[in-house]
Amino acid sequence: MRRLFALFALLCACVGLHAQAADSALLKNVLDQLASHPQVRADFEQRRENPALAAPQISRGKLLFVVGQGMLWQTQDPFQETLALTGSRTARVDEQGRLQTVRSGDRGVAQVSQMLQGMLAGKPDEALRQFDVHAEGTPGQWTLRFTPKQARMARVLTSIALEGGPFLDGIDIVLQSGERTQIRFSHTREAGSLSQLEQRALGSP
Repeated sequence: MRRLFALFALLCACVGLHAQAADSALLKNVLDQLASHPQVRADFEQRRENPALAAPQISRGKLLFVVGQGMLWQTQDPFQETLALTGSRTARVDEQGRLQTVRSGDRGVAQVSQMLQGMLAGKPDEALRQFDVHAEGTPGQWTLRFTPKQARMARVLTSIALEGGPFLDGIDIVLQSGERTQIRFSHTREAGSLSQLEQRALGSP
């Protein structure tokens, strides 16, 4: 019986190692795909559900992501606002491309923003320090699930899920409070040339 238990334990360990290897291989493929698109534009729809709200909040707009510089998040409906997320900094962008830092004081938001920027750039180091990552699916249709490692973040954040194929198609963020934010991207394409305003907002030389 002891040998049977030992064999079962060895089998479980082998299955676990195989699953980790499969996760690692798929994660690498996903990162390689994302990194092959250094400048991307997309339309987005964001749906935020909160137990304290009678109805979900829905907003729509456009996204620009540039590897090594950050992203511009341009909300067009139900209001107009452009945010520049560069590293750990979040700033509002006016019509002339001038930036005004948003001092929300939410370190968790900054960490998640940095993690997402790193993943889109094909650099998972920040994500792997902060989260346990589980990859499933195929390179053509994948899902990456993130759960926080640190107790401080886990008290606020339940999980983050990214899904996509050649491009990132969606983000699902669930908080311990019951709040949930779902973002869907469409018409994702190579960004092409950046306007002077976009360059200034992202700090391009």
